[in-house]
Amino acid sequence: MTRVLWPFMLASAIGLVPFTVYSTFLVPMAEASGGGVAALGQLRGLGGLAALAVGTALAPLIDRVRRERAAAGGLAVLAVSAALGASGEFLLLAAFCLLVGAGTAVLNPALTAAAADRFDNDAAAGRAATLITATQSLTALLAAPLVALPALVWGWQGDLWAIAAICAALALYFLLRGRRKTGTEAAEKTERPGYLESFRLLGALPGVVPLILVALLRTAAFMGYLAYLAAFYDERFGLAPEPFAIVWTLSGTAFFLGNLLAGRLLSSGRATIPAERLMTLGLLVALAALVGVFFTRTLWLALPLTALVGAGHATVAACVTTLLVRRCGSLRGTALSVNAAGMSFGVFLGAGLGGVGLALGGFPGTAAALGGLTLVALVLARLAARSPAPDGD
Repeated sequence: MTRVLWPFMLASAIGLVPFTVYSTFLVPMAEASGGGVAALGQLRGLGGLAALAVGTALAPLIDRVRRERAAAGGLAVLAVSAALGASGEFLLLAAFCLLVGAGTAVLNPALTAAAADRFDNDAAAGRAATLITATQSLTALLAAPLVALPALVWGWQGDLWAIAAICAALALYFLLRGRRKTGTEAAEKTERPGYLESFRLLGALPGVVPLILVALLRTAAFMGYLAYLAAFYDERFGLAPEPFAIVWTLSGTAFFLGNLLAGRLLSSGRATIPAERLMTLGLLVALAALVGVFFTRTLWLALPLTALVGAGHATVAACVTTLLVRRCGSLRGTALSVNAAGMSFGVFLGAGLGGVGLALGGFPGTAAALGGLTLVALVLARLAARSPAPDGD
């Protein structure tokens, strides 16, 4: 499967790198632009807003064009954004953030749906989709050192120019690949619903809306937790940024392995646990571990709980992706795009509610706020599990 999907995996990985460069080199970028660290940090939020707007607005179009062409378009936007960002001008960095958010909002669901489309049976299609998401989580774990080392030679501008070149080359590859005709393409064109009809049909599919809401709330809880994790470890255990990097790596590794292993388990023809039940189990583990982290007073207990939070959320993410691929059929591109847009909103929701909880009740307040989000996600997961599954699921 990796031999078939390596171009999709490479493209999904490179899609995460522009914002990694932005976060890693925020201070020198602020000095070059004259905008200040706080101002540039706020520009990062533009990417999330753009991803939410573009991902929702263009969701049905992912199913109305060839997936490879949509991916090529997303990669072309990323190439342009990286070139603009390399200038170091404040306004062009704002454009960079907007375009990266918009480009990834198209690229990620297109790649995930295209990977799933390479395989006929539901188990293999779900496995292919989760392989793309596992690649993204591995990239998130490794990207910072990978962009920092070349920057020692050519600076952060060189990183962005390299990203622009790679994205342009991949865009050309997918554009040429998208011109290949498939035997079912003509039939698919006659079956594609209209723009608004796609949203209506998607909402009518059993369990799909609860699944998308589970992804939104899970993302909110997890990203809100990550937003305050460094502050928690500093206050509770006195961990400076350098040793905390080990904690961050532990969390990222647990998420990657959880996503990879859950996807492999769900793709097995002899899977002993349905995706719906595994999703519920993952949410229960994530809820218990998240609350436990913020209440523990022992570092050696906090560390395994931190790993469990990452593994639990990764399992849920793999289950949601698998179930959307299985349940949505020809609408899987629309579903994955709306799902990605919802997760973009979840990033802001989680950070905001986590901050409110911290202000009102300290870290126990953060645990209550984020645990509440996870609890609602658990209820919705049970609703999705009770929804009738399509034939063959």
